[in-house]
Amino acid sequence: MNLQKLSEFISLILRHKPQVIGITLDEHGWAQVDALLAGINQSGAQHVNRHILDEIVRTDSKQRYSFSTDGKRIRANQGHSIPVDVELEKRVPPAVLFHGTGEKYVIAIQQEGLKSMSRIYVHLSADEETAVKVGRRHGNPIVFKIDAQQMAANGCVFYLSVNQVWLTKAVPVQYLEILR
Repeated sequence: MNLQKLSEFISLILRHKPQVIGITLDEHGWAQVDALLAGINQSGAQHVNRHILDEIVRTDSKQRYSFSTDGKRIRANQGHSIPVDVELEKRVPPAVLFHGTGEKYVIAIQQEGLKSMSRIYVHLSADEETAVKVGRRHGNPIVFKIDAQQMAANGCVFYLSVNQVWLTKAVPVQYLEILR
């Protein structure tokens, strides 16, 4: 069994398309674990049980998922394209944050800033190394440095997800600088 492929399928379900296995998410993005497992198994994609799901959540390198305190519900920590409120608290960001992307997006970002596009938030990292890794997924990596301190001072709101990804609605051009 390929746990990586299964994790990607679960990510698709919990962040974008719960309907592919016939489940719904509540307003905070939670799915019932039993419904998720039954839906995946009925879809024929792969066989999964609670032990396998626990292993995926525990070992996911990006820490994409969380269980509720009672263990009966699961949700993606961030990255949704469907409207859910994952109950993020506003946080004061560090002075500088980073965003990794592919070379092909640089001109549009320089003209329009960073937009959430199909997601609810723009994803930012606290370190350049993580931004480089993210950028590699989109081709030749380019890293933007964000003046988060000034953005916050000017009223922009930031959130920190459970898995330490910084989130904001958009990053206007004036707060961006290309590092590489």
